[in-house]
Amino acid sequence: MSFVRPEARAAIWRLREVLAGGGLAALGLWLVLGRGLTVWLGYGAMIVALGLIVVGVQRARFRTGGGGPGVVAIDEGQVAYFGPLSGGVVALADMTRLTLDPGAHPAHWTLESEAQPALRIPVNAEGSERLFDAFAALPGMRTERMLSQMRSAGTHPVVIWQRTQTRPAHLRLH
Repeated sequence: MSFVRPEARAAIWRLREVLAGGGLAALGLWLVLGRGLTVWLGYGAMIVALGLIVVGVQRARFRTGGGGPGVVAIDEGQVAYFGPLSGGVVALADMTRLTLDPGAHPAHWTLESEAQPALRIPVNAEGSERLFDAFAALPGMRTERMLSQMRSAGTHPVVIWQRTQTRPAHLRLH
């Protein structure tokens, strides 16, 4: 038996990094008010807490809740989606484009690579919150742009990230 409403528990879980950062900031402030070496430890804890709060706010904005169709798994640089009607695996190193399609119901991420067909993942699929770290690791990814596009009320697909061409297509290696 739980004394916390499910909605409140979900909100706490969604903001877990922010709340942990707030607790660490309170501990840091308490240490700063002390004397000696603990003052410097307190300043260090407050700096770490600030970073944790910033990352926690970004992750909380990315989380849209679960309960959607399918399951997302990330293992050794590969994003796997197992859905009721489709699924597949895309290696992050092979990705060429990441697109957000807000017009689909629910909205979908589209992961494209040259080697295989595009993988479409609903934003509310079970385990989709893990995609934040995977997408943030893409070279040149602007997470703030991604988060703002998630909140916009557009109806057309938007390219969030695209791999830059390292060599012209007409130049061959051999």
